[in-house]
Amino acid sequence: MATVQRLNHAVLWVRDATGAAQFYCDVLGFEIEDNLGGGQAIFLHAPGSGNHHDLGLFSRGADALAPQRGSLGLYHLAWQVDTIDELVVIQERLRERNALVGASDHGMSKSLYAHDPDGIEFEVVWMVPRASWEANKTAPLDLAAEVRRWSGTETAAESSQRITA
Repeated sequence: MATVQRLNHAVLWVRDATGAAQFYCDVLGFEIEDNLGGGQAIFLHAPGSGNHHDLGLFSRGADALAPQRGSLGLYHLAWQVDTIDELVVIQERLRERNALVGASDHGMSKSLYAHDPDGIEFEVVWMVPRASWEANKTAPLDLAAEVRRWSGTETAAESSQRITA
């Protein structure tokens, strides 16, 4: 049976791809792979990614309408970090830009929610080690307590492995 393996990349319509690319590079550490048409289409990849691009940004112009919460369509993208410590660093970067809009403990993950300059919501997630997953939930995130418990614990490689029964 033919099945997909994983999400390869996402593409977003934004007002200004150059400004949005700068935001994603500054906040999440993406790197620019290609810039086509003088900022009309910019392709970014995460450091260490084997993809040509993980995120594409296409300019729509200053008059493009912002996404409307509650309408149909994509709710958010989730970007994973390797350690809870990296989540703390990104939280500070998001706060500096007034982009942080929420934080949740989901039992198997710890998440920050933010808006990019165009109001597009995204999530930054740290996955708890699989052996410590709790039932899926949404509760307030006590990031300081989670850092005390999990500092230095790397989970990106584990979470990219297939779960076998």
